[in-house]
Order: sequence, then structure tokens, then C-alpha cells
Amino acid sequence: MNKRRGELIVLSGPSGVGKSTVISELLSSRRDIHFSVSFTTRLPRVGEENGVNYNFVSRQEFERMIADDELLEYAEYVGNYYGTSLKIIREQLDQGVDVLLDIEVQGAAKVKERCPEAVLIFLIPPSIEELSRRLHRRNTDAEDVIERRLEKARQECRESIHYDYLVVNDAVVSAAGEIMSILAAEQCRTSKCIHLTQSIVGNE
Repeated sequence: MNKRRGELIVLSGPSGVGKSTVISELLSSRRDIHFSVSFTTRLPRVGEENGVNYNFVSRQEFERMIADDELLEYAEYVGNYYGTSLKIIREQLDQGVDVLLDIEVQGAAKVKERCPEAVLIFLIPPSIEELSRRLHRRNTDAEDVIERRLEKARQECRESIHYDYLVVNDAVVSAAGEIMSILAAEQCRTSKCIHLTQSIVGNE
């Protein structure tokens, strides 16, 4: 029996932890999940496509979206805005489609406040040393930017206690597998399957 409403899934983690790679692995295994493409004011990195990795907009356009209440959440991170379209999320959830958001901790807190039923998953690296190696291998940021990202990562990891689940990204396939297990368990919660038991026992 189909779910009446889709599941809202939030995945967060520090820059360089490998969220994009884990998400790609997850979506290749679960094609029934809608990945919400965030809006951002930052410039595209090499290989990124507009509408695929992010919806890249100007700061002026983003601030218009804020003023018109078009965003479920938004936050400023390392000098750039990031946000999620409220309309798109509502449409997918109402159709019974699970929606995956890739957002940082400020935005995740706002989503949880507005949507308490959302499932929050925090992705962490095996160690801060490994995270530093990954950021350097990416070869997209100057050393001072990397140091700021590492300090930000320490701060974000302290916020992981506010999430429902914690997943270590040591190996991409294993991390994606753990997330799929979490989603399977969430779908079996009695509070979300009450219509099934009522169809069996009837209304007493």
C-alpha cells in the first residue's frame, strides 16, 4: 500500500565529507527518491551544472525569494546563500514521493522546526585529518579557505547531536547502504503505518 505522504529526508555534513558522492550512490539505488536541488548564490565549481548540482542565482534574486517567502529554509554559509524551494517540496510530498535535501546545519534546524516529522541524518568523516586530506585533494580552495572550512566542520559536528541519525562516510557504498537502512526503518514506524493495522483490526 502506498504511503499517503512522502518522507522528508535531510542530509547534512561538513564541506568535503562527500555528501554529493554518497547522494549519487543513494539515488542510483533508490530511483524513487526526489533530490531537491538547492538554490545558491555561490559560483559553480568545475564540472557543476545549473539545475543539476545547484540552481545558481544572483544574490539579488535570492534576496527576492526570501522577501516573497518562496523558501522552506535558507542560510548563509561562508559568504553565500543556500536555500530550498518550498513549493517544489510540498508538491512532491503531497504526491507520496520521498524528498531528499542536502543542506547545512542552520537550514536543517529550520526544516525541523517547520516540519517536525522530517528525518535528519548527519554525515561525518572518519576523522578531521581525513577531511583535511579530502579538501586538499579537491584542489578548489586556497589554504586559508580550507582552514576556515575545517574550523566550520568542527562547529557543525558539534551540532550533530540534534540529528536523528549519524553516518560515518568511510566508504561511499557503506554510507549509502546505512542511509537506505535508516529510510527502510523509518517507513516501518507504527505511527506511519497506522492505516495498515486499522485495515486489519478495524475501528474499535
